[in-house]
Amino acid sequence: MTTKRSVKLIAGAAIVSCFLGATVYASALTPNKLPLTPIHEPEFYGSASSSISSAVAVPAGTATFSTSGTVPPLLNKDGKTVYERYGNTEKQGEGILLNIEKQLKEQGLSMRDVVYLRVYVTPDTALKGAFDYQGWFNAYAKFFNTKENPVKPARSTVGVAGLVNADWLIEIEAVAVYPKGHNQD
Repeated sequence: MTTKRSVKLIAGAAIVSCFLGATVYASALTPNKLPLTPIHEPEFYGSASSSISSAVAVPAGTATFSTSGTVPPLLNKDGKTVYERYGNTEKQGEGILLNIEKQLKEQGLSMRDVVYLRVYVTPDTALKGAFDYQGWFNAYAKFFNTKENPVKPARSTVGVAGLVNADWLIEIEAVAVYPKGHNQD
């Protein structure tokens, strides 16, 4: 009995030491990703040549404002086509960003405070069912990474089969952070 017990004890110790060794080895290869010094303003990461950030770090305790999915404004209720009623992807994107800009302003924020955008784009029948990503990129370029607003939010753009209204070619969600010193009470 003692031999079987000794073998089990040795096998258990070997397994535990392997797990501990692997953990120590992995932690030595994975440097701490947290900033070594606290940040006080959002920090944007990524390539200087890209129009978007690959990541954004937000200081701990920072108040945020998130919009729900914002959809394009109706341009002409009597329009015969989606383009007459709401416009193409670029026009719809511009209308949505203007609406988000208005929502931000009501909260004491601006487009300069946006750190993240999530964008849903649907197929455009005028483009034989292709996604008009370029139309979205053109609308984005009028609001971000400009001389007036050099901010480049992190962003996801996702092609989806459809939105609630078949005329909508795009829907956008935004996350903004309140500037340092904002009263969070």
